[in-house]
Amino acid sequence: MKREIPLMIVTVTGIIMFVQYFIPSNFSEDVFTFLQDWVMIIGILSLPLGIWSLVKANTQKLKVPDERFYSAVLLIGFLVMVVSGWMPDWRSKGIHLALFQNVLIPIQSTIFSLLAFFVASAAYRAFRARSVLATILLLTAFIIMFRLIPTGPFADINNWLVEKILTIPNMAAKRAIAMGLALGAAATAIKIILGIERTYMGRD
Repeated sequence: MKREIPLMIVTVTGIIMFVQYFIPSNFSEDVFTFLQDWVMIIGILSLPLGIWSLVKANTQKLKVPDERFYSAVLLIGFLVMVVSGWMPDWRSKGIHLALFQNVLIPIQSTIFSLLAFFVASAAYRAFRARSVLATILLLTAFIIMFRLIPTGPFADINNWLVEKILTIPNMAAKRAIAMGLALGAAATAIKIILGIERTYMGRD
C-alpha cells in the first residue's frame, strides 16, 4: 500500500487537473483554485523537512576534517539568521536586515562574479572555429556583441543585422525549443499519471 496509495493520488489528481482545463465553468475554476492552494500548503509543509535535511547533513559533515569548517560556518550562519529574524529587538535594531545586506548579498555577488569567469571560459572553448557550425556561432556572437560597441558609420548596418538575427533565426530556435519543452513536459506528465514514471517516489 505504500506504493499504491501515492500512485493512486497522483493518477486521480493528474486526471482531474487535465480534465478541468477543458471544462470552462465556475466549479472547474473552484477545483483548480482548491488544488493550487493544496500545492502551496504542501510546499510550505515541506520546508521544515528541507531544513531538517540541511541541518542533519551538515551536522554529519562536522565529523569530516575536510568539510568541518564549511559545515560549521553554514550552521552558525543559519542559526544566526533564524534567531535574528525571530527576535523582535534584533529586527527593530535592523540587525537581521544588516546581516542580509552586508553578508548574504556580498556573498551572492561574489558567486555571480566567479560564474562570469566560468561563462567566459566556456565561451572561449565554444567559439573556436573548428567546424562550420562553430564558425557560424562565432560570427553571430561577434555581430551581437558589436551592438554594444560604438561602430560609428556602421552602427545602422550593425543594428539592422542584429535585429534580423534576433527576430528570424533566434526566434525560430526559441520557438522550436519551447515546443520541444512543451512536448517533453506533456510526455512526462502522461507517464507520471499512468504510473510509468515513478522516480518521484525515490526509486526507479
